[in-house]
Amino acid sequence: MWMAVLWGAIAGSATLLGAFAVLKVSFNKRMIGMIMALGTGALIGATAYELLGEAVEKSGFTEAAIGFLGGALVFTIFDYLVSRSGGHKRKSSDGTKSKESGDSNSSNTGMAIFIGTIMDAIPESAMIGLSLIEGGGVSAALVVAIFISNFPEGLSSTVGLKKSGYTNGKIMWMWVIVLAFSALSSLGGALLLQDASDSVKAIMSSFAGGGIIAMVASTMMPEAYEEGGPSVGFITAVGVFISLILHHL
Repeated sequence: MWMAVLWGAIAGSATLLGAFAVLKVSFNKRMIGMIMALGTGALIGATAYELLGEAVEKSGFTEAAIGFLGGALVFTIFDYLVSRSGGHKRKSSDGTKSKESGDSNSSNTGMAIFIGTIMDAIPESAMIGLSLIEGGGVSAALVVAIFISNFPEGLSSTVGLKKSGYTNGKIMWMWVIVLAFSALSSLGGALLLQDASDSVKAIMSSFAGGGIIAMVASTMMPEAYEEGGPSVGFITAVGVFISLILHHL
């Protein structure tokens, strides 16, 4: 089970690395958009090939549909609640529009960004734990896809948090906490389903996949296009193809 913690932490560490990188090096919006588009495609591909496809093979369309649509619905509800407080900015480098970085609106939005990022990390990392239970070894496609998608999130969110008045030290500690949640979510995905039936595993795998697709559609895709322009369509397709290659390795 410690392997689940290790791989969850590795995938989650990309957010911390992205935050560290943007504090040391200047990234333009177009570059962030391109990386985010690549992560978007990789996550879509990993969800389709690693989760939905295997869930259908293992237990059928009914369990896959229950899990997938349920996961998408639950994520959408929580995303709506978090977004009302400013959490929709968690993948945006625009930050807040507060007049003073220390005011309550800025603080609330920064915390919503943080909570929204954790909300994104939970289903992503749980997929890693699920893959360990399903196949006995970690899915390279999942780890790579989550790592690629988390890096630009660390970039964009850190810029937004800086504009909200957060210090470098506080930002780094926030991403360390996100990394811890990623590791624990991966462990939880492995532990909770270790002795579960094939039907339960299929539903939970699909549930995580539904949450991922809802997250990609509501946060990553719009932000990637806004910052990267029309060319992100091709980059997203490349990300899907990378997942296909990793799935068949």
